[in-house]
Formats: sequence, structure tokens, C-alpha cells
Amino acid sequence: MTAISDHPLRYALANELHARPFPMLTAPCRALFLAIKKQKDAASRDKSQDREHLLALLDRYGAPHPQPGATHWSGQIGKHILKWEQHTEFMTFTVFLEGLGERAFDPADFDVFPEGWLNDVPGVRVTSAMVRIEPQGTPEEMQRKCDDWFVAESMAISTVLDDAATIAGDFRIDPAGHMRFVIFPAEHTGERRIGRILQRLCEIETYKSMSMLGLARVRAMSDQLGEVDSRLTRLMSDMSSATHDKPEETLHSLLTISAELESLQTQAAFRFGATGAYEAIVNQRIEVLREARVWGRQTFAEFMMRRYDPAMRTVKSTERRLATMSDRAIRAAQLLQTRVDVDRSAQNQALLESMDRRADLQLRLQETVEGLSVVAISYYAVSLATYLLAPVGKLVHLEKTELTALVTLPVVVIVYLMIRRIRNQVH
Repeated sequence: MTAISDHPLRYALANELHARPFPMLTAPCRALFLAIKKQKDAASRDKSQDREHLLALLDRYGAPHPQPGATHWSGQIGKHILKWEQHTEFMTFTVFLEGLGERAFDPADFDVFPEGWLNDVPGVRVTSAMVRIEPQGTPEEMQRKCDDWFVAESMAISTVLDDAATIAGDFRIDPAGHMRFVIFPAEHTGERRIGRILQRLCEIETYKSMSMLGLARVRAMSDQLGEVDSRLTRLMSDMSSATHDKPEETLHSLLTISAELESLQTQAAFRFGATGAYEAIVNQRIEVLREARVWGRQTFAEFMMRRYDPAMRTVKSTERRLATMSDRAIRAAQLLQTRVDVDRSAQNQALLESMDRRADLQLRLQETVEGLSVVAISYYAVSLATYLLAPVGKLVHLEKTELTALVTLPVVVIVYLMIRRIRNQVH
């Protein structure tokens, strides 16, 4: 069989689809989740720092290191299992602990992350969560536990994956600084399915938190955006005024506003795009859970519809507003530029007409000067001719006056013709 050359990235891209397998969990157990993000320019951060911090944690437990360049790792740290993943803007740590512990959602469980190691994380906490996984009891027992653990007003609860499990959470940060979720898997639910449910919950919380950064960016820029909008509206109102007589100053102001809006768009473009992508992931992860209502309580999808979707609509509205304002400023600047060009054309036309009139006056003045020149030159030429022909006049018995009268006309004609010829040669 003839060998076929593979694309250099064929195996790497194929393996990427299997790079992050779901954990395999058996109830009862617990999971601790931590997402870390660099506070600024997270997408362009030095990702080697993420790896170095992971290695610092693994070295504390004497665990093996991942392969160079790896973006995910899973393995044993002490008595627990750690799963690490590196993403575009953040990295996540998930630790799986056996059993339930003496206290539900005990903050001491997070001691698996050493305090000194937490203080040195290359970034800030985006979110952290404690997930409790315990077998289903009676509906009354599960309801009582959920009422004890979560705030009733914001609690979301549902059965998922065709009654494979009941999940609940209130998306509130507890006194220890963590989110809380519980999974009650049914007796027939396999360990892979439990792992998928846990992974979906962690992804929903992470991408929800990341997308809410878009709302924070919108709120931070709202004052500046409102101020620019007021200036733009005022300038456009001035443009439509019949008394508007400073188009060039207005054009300069419009160009300044356009530059400010372009700067705002550039600064917020990545965050707006990321927010839209994260929102899509949140909605997709909730959709694949295939929720069903229990106890008349709101589902995760309904919670997001009431609390999360309005925030995302605010981000999208601001993005559209910014784009619309930028388009308005550009159109107004183009319109005003056209007006300035028309005004300049009219000024240039008036200037050309003025120059034509001046040229006509100069021509007439030149002709007048030329006429006077003929007279002056003729006067001197007649004088010279009279002196030159005086001896001849005596021979023919002509007086000086008579001789002058005889030569004046020919001299004037000759001078006129000479000046005209010179003018024609010049032109």
C-alpha cells in the first residue's frame, strides 16, 4: 500500500477532541473548583506562569509533572485527584475528594490548596465553588437539605439528563468566598455521567462569571459613553441650525469624538466578543442538561433568564449603541466635510472671479499705460527726428515748426506699430 503523507497537525488536532475527558466520580464525594485569571490582558499573558504555578502545587505533593506545553493535566495529589486546565483567559483547578466530610460545604476542604500557594497565584480568583455529591434520598430529605444550604429566593433546582440526577445551587457567594452546588445522582447513574454533570456545573459557573466581566466593562465605560453621546447630539443639533457658521470647528470636534469612540471600541472589542462566546457556552451547557422542574422551583435556565440574560442584553445593547454612535459620528463628519468642501469651492469661485476682474483691470491699465507710452516715446522721437532733420529743413527752407509738424505723424505711427509688435511677441 502506498504511504500517504499526513498533515503535520493531523494527530495533534484529532487528539485535541479527546484532550479533556470528563472525570469519573462515585457518590458520595466532593469537588473543589477554582478559576484563576490575570487581572489585565489575560489573553496575552505569559502562560508559562500558569504552568509554573501548577508545578509548584504538584511539587508540594510530590506528584509527577505534565508534558512540556501541556494545557491540561490530571493526576493524584496526596489522597485526592487534581484536574488542571489552561484556557485563553484563565486556568482552572478541580480537586476531587472522597466521602462527604463531617460538615456540608466545609471551608476547611479548601486547605488542599496551601495558603502560601494561593497567595502566589499569577492572577485573581474569578470564581471558586464547592460541589457536594451525595446519593439521592427521599424528596423530602433532599428538599430539606437544599432549604438549609441555599437561599430560597435565588435557589435553582432541577432534575437533569432524564432523571439521572437532581442538581441545586443559588449562585451566591458563601461566607468563605465560595459558590455552593449539590448533585444528588440517582442510584442507576454511572460514574461517567456524574462526572459530566459536575463538569457542566463548573463550566456554567465559570463562563457565567467570565461573561459578567462584560457587564463590568459596560458599567465602567457608561459615564464616558454618555458624555460622548451628549456632545455628539449637541454637535449634530448645531449642524442643523440655520445660524451654524463654524463648520470647520464643528468638523474638528466631530473627528475628535470619532477618535474617542474608535478608542472605546478598540478597548472593548475583545471583551464584547468574549462575553458573547461565554454566554453561548453557558446557554449550551444548560441546554444539554435537559432540565425538568421539581418542587415547583425555578430551574437553572429560568434563573439565567431572570438574572443573567438581562445583564447580557445590557452588554449587547451597549455594544450596538457604541457602534451606532460611531457610525453617526462618521456620517456627520462626512456630511460636514462635504459642506466644508462646498463652502470652499464657493470661496474659490469667488476668488477666481475676483482675480478675473483684477486681471481685466490690469489689462486695461496696461493698455492705458501703453497708450501713454506711445505718446511719451513719440514725443522724444519727434524731438530727435527734428534735430536730426534740421539741416535738411534749412536746405529746403523749412522752419523748425513746419519740420516738426511733418515728422510727428510718421513718428507716432512708427512708435505705435513697434510697441504693438513687441506686445504681440510677448503674448
